[in-house]
Amino acid sequence: MTILHKHMPFPPATRRRLVLGLAALAASRLAGAQDADELLEFAPRAAPPPGYAPGYAATVRAAEDEGRLVIYATTDLAVAQPLLDDFKALYPRINIEYEDLTSTELHHRFIAETQLRRASADVVWSSSMDLQASLVARGDAATYVSPEQGGLPAWARWNDQTWATTFEPVAIAYDKAQITGAQVPRTHADLAKLLQSDAARLQGKVITYDIAKSGLGFFLATQDVAVAPTFWDVAVGLGKTGVRYAATSGAMLQQLGTGRAAMAYNVLGSYAVAAARANAGIGVVFPSDYTLVMSRLLLISQRAAHPNAARLWVDYLLSRRGQAVIANQSGLYAVRADVSGTATAAGLTQTLGTSLRAITVGPALADHLDEQKYRDFIQKWRQALGRR
Repeated sequence: MTILHKHMPFPPATRRRLVLGLAALAASRLAGAQDADELLEFAPRAAPPPGYAPGYAATVRAAEDEGRLVIYATTDLAVAQPLLDDFKALYPRINIEYEDLTSTELHHRFIAETQLRRASADVVWSSSMDLQASLVARGDAATYVSPEQGGLPAWARWNDQTWATTFEPVAIAYDKAQITGAQVPRTHADLAKLLQSDAARLQGKVITYDIAKSGLGFFLATQDVAVAPTFWDVAVGLGKTGVRYAATSGAMLQQLGTGRAAMAYNVLGSYAVAAARANAGIGVVFPSDYTLVMSRLLLISQRAAHPNAARLWVDYLLSRRGQAVIANQSGLYAVRADVSGTATAAGLTQTLGTSLRAITVGPALADHLDEQKYRDFIQKWRQALGRR
């Protein structure tokens, strides 16, 4: 049974129905069992994935004996659910606890629990690539040689301790009723010009991350600057419009969908494309001067209470099967080259061409987290916005 936690985007009553519904289904099939844990002894044993070395069977058996997997993630539950369901179908004896958190909340909670030696995540899966890199640098990530990592491009893994699982463009999203025709910015320079020249009309109608509070927002801002100084012109324009903040891409897109916002800057393209499919009033732009492409990085905790179950999850997400679910059901853009579809690295590369700027996995990701560099960047951001 997948256990849904308080940070997930469902009201409590809905969460109870989902959990109880799964438990009731299992109970109806195996009458007499007292609870979900007891049901595990009746669940079939899993076989290793096809093509794996015979010794992998011992990892599967050990993971089933652990019977539990705790995941801290920034991926919305609704997006991750197809992956959780497919993993559960492969390994029915492993119960999953999935915590859906913001990037900053996830990072600080994991560090605090680790330092206090309290129960915490077995795996951490976050879109804040710099914060994930800092965990590796701190020694919080376990080393694991995945049998699937050969399917990844060389830039997508680091020290057998963290792996890129997606290949997601960063976008500008807008309300088609409020931003029309030639007003739609096609480059970052276009965006800066629109924000500054039309600031009165857009007052309070532009939304982005507060980079002082959002780990992902800070990371994307530093990556913007690394590509082009145009970012600071955009920041000035955001200040002139009285930019508002949201904690997640989902929250920004929700405001676009209701007309409360006219434009959202640096939203995750995977979420934006899904929102535009569901609501024809939302437009999405991948800037032609450059489009950042980030990845959700995955690592296993050095203190994982269920290390074998964690290894199964890593191998599943990196596998061709897991990547196919990422591309075709979750819509997060698969990083493997052998997965077909538009929501893939190959499809995105064909679409974006030379404007694509993929962010490489490695120690340089955490450079701006140096205390002085961080303070200087936040100060410059606030000055550009006209805020102290």
